[in-house]
Amino acid sequence: MALTHALITSALLFWLLTIGLAVAVWALARQVGLLHQRLQPVGALSLGKAIKAGEQAPVFELPSLNGGSVQLGSGDRNGRSTLLFFLSDNCPVCKQLLPALRSIRDQQRAQVRVVLASDGDEATHQAFISAQRLHDFPYLLSREVGMAYQISKLPYAVLIDAHGTVVAHGLVNSREHLDSLFEAQIHGHASMQALRSAEQADAALFQQVH
Repeated sequence: MALTHALITSALLFWLLTIGLAVAVWALARQVGLLHQRLQPVGALSLGKAIKAGEQAPVFELPSLNGGSVQLGSGDRNGRSTLLFFLSDNCPVCKQLLPALRSIRDQQRAQVRVVLASDGDEATHQAFISAQRLHDFPYLLSREVGMAYQISKLPYAVLIDAHGTVVAHGLVNSREHLDSLFEAQIHGHASMQALRSAEQADAALFQQVH
């Protein structure tokens, strides 16, 4: 009898603990969901570069490893913006973003041209182009371009408008970060961080007034 009572008690305790654990997991999942809703994407991290958004982009005319030449900073006769994407053949995140770059190029071909840029050994980059099938991208191999933008971390992207003005730039680790450059351009800010700061300042001013 005592053994039966002990087994029943143990079973009840087990089920109570299981129910308690389930409730705790549910509550934690709910809090994570609320936190995810409250946290807005910050976008590409804009680092302190020598060239600021709103300034004229450095002018270059350089050969592409895939043939022809590429002009930067002098505007685009077709009215397109330029997404200048700095990458490296040994950068895993750069490789992961190549499909996103293809998607942007294909979907916004009339509005945006995507230009890849790097430096180093030409033979290494030719092999990289072949391995990643990048023959249909303008591909610059120039230390001077990287120095002009003070590129120290990769992958890094710079968005230049059709008039040759730098409108946004930042360290990019996802498609969301790439899209944030275009969103910042639409809203007239140098980065999503600048946009969020402006929104917070407007909200604070609104509260003071009211």
